[in-house]
Amino acid sequence: MNTKGLSIASLVLGIISVIFFFIFMYVALICGILAIVFSVKARGATDADGKTGLATAGLVLGIIGTALSGIIALCALCVGGTAASILTDLASFS
Repeated sequence: MNTKGLSIASLVLGIISVIFFFIFMYVALICGILAIVFSVKARGATDADGKTGLATAGLVLGIIGTALSGIIALCALCVGGTAASILTDLASFS
């Protein structure tokens, strides 16, 4: 198995998920999950040299990007629910 390719893919996806977590939260969430999956596969199938630095970096960035995207998505849902509740209350006054 090509662990170097999986490690690089996980690192790139992790960087994308951390950079775009606020603007494109769903893209960042998907990239973060893919980064976690790829890095776990790369770390599990290490070559004889045992170098897992890129896979570890991809794993850390994937976890951070996924967590940040999840928090932003949860906040967006809360704000949307609050806005809908306020608009419903305002409509009942008229």
